[in-house]
Amino acid sequence: MSPASLPLLVRVLRSPHATVDFDLGQWDLLLRQAANANLLVSLLYLLEDNGVLDAVPAAPRVHLEWARLAAAGHARSVRHEVARIGAALAGLGVPLILLKGAAYSMAGLDAGRGRLFSDIDILVPKSRLDEVEGALMLHGWASTHHDPYDQRYYREWMHEIPPMVHVRRGNTIDVHHAILPETAASRPDPARLRASAIPIAGMENLYTLCPHDMFLHSAVHLFSGGEFDHGLRDLFDLYRLMHQFDTEPGFWEGLPARAAELELTRPLFYAMRYTERLLDSRIPQAVFDAAAGGRPPAPLLALMDALFMRSLLPQHPSCNGRSHAAARFALYIRGNWLRMPPLLLSQHLFYKAFLSPRENVTT
Repeated sequence: MSPASLPLLVRVLRSPHATVDFDLGQWDLLLRQAANANLLVSLLYLLEDNGVLDAVPAAPRVHLEWARLAAAGHARSVRHEVARIGAALAGLGVPLILLKGAAYSMAGLDAGRGRLFSDIDILVPKSRLDEVEGALMLHGWASTHHDPYDQRYYREWMHEIPPMVHVRRGNTIDVHHAILPETAASRPDPARLRASAIPIAGMENLYTLCPHDMFLHSAVHLFSGGEFDHGLRDLFDLYRLMHQFDTEPGFWEGLPARAAELELTRPLFYAMRYTERLLDSRIPQAVFDAAAGGRPPAPLLALMDALFMRSLLPQHPSCNGRSHAAARFALYIRGNWLRMPPLLLSQHLFYKAFLSPRENVTT
């Protein structure tokens, strides 16, 4: 896919200075694609950081500035909620490790600037899940997915307990004990992730994964999952993480080795391949060569190129057709396939398709 054939938003993410010559019609389309991809505020900061925000015409500029205000409110809400979670767990002696959007935001990373997300993800030891869940319940969070089958699905097979929602504030927290399900073929050792976690400066008992693990978790979340509503946003996360961490001593050199240690060589390969193809990332060739162990066979890679290069685009009518919907559905099936072995997956899909709807009708 040539750069000229990419959607407008993707072209701007690659080259923000291109917006200098945009007319109002192009601005309208750009803002609609960015809002659809949950990248509107990220677009604002990208233009600002590249010195072209002042050239934005008045009407789209107002739209972007309103988005800035909304993002500031979101950031305050995240800080407040993380503080409440910390207070709830303070007596347990469990390090509070933030994942994904909350980690980017609280650590002040570039990937957190303007990133909007709906829940806060934390990582705790599996042996402490009951204590953590109990402490959160005492402070107003309640479990969801009360169906007995769903409870079993989460607690026996998945890498997290059912999401918890605060009864007054309505905010959601996902409590993880791993980054991939118990039933997945690849299961990175959570103890290794926790052992390498790093404290957030100025925050008591608040941690993030180390740079290698944060990048790899972002990659596995995107490329081993089955939902691509925010695929471009998550790919842009990877782009911003790699271009912030590339100044960290040993980041590039140690990344393939850490991926091999955690059984995440395939997600790493995909992360490098598609950030380069879509966002024009600059990855040292030696790192690509070192990560070649994650490269799938040529026929499979051709298929994944066809699927990911469609599914990672904004789901806006201007860049979305039947082949894109088919690609996302295929990756949804793949995501479930990667979560469970075939027999368990077939039983799970049968229950969700035929038994669960019937129970919901009769209750």
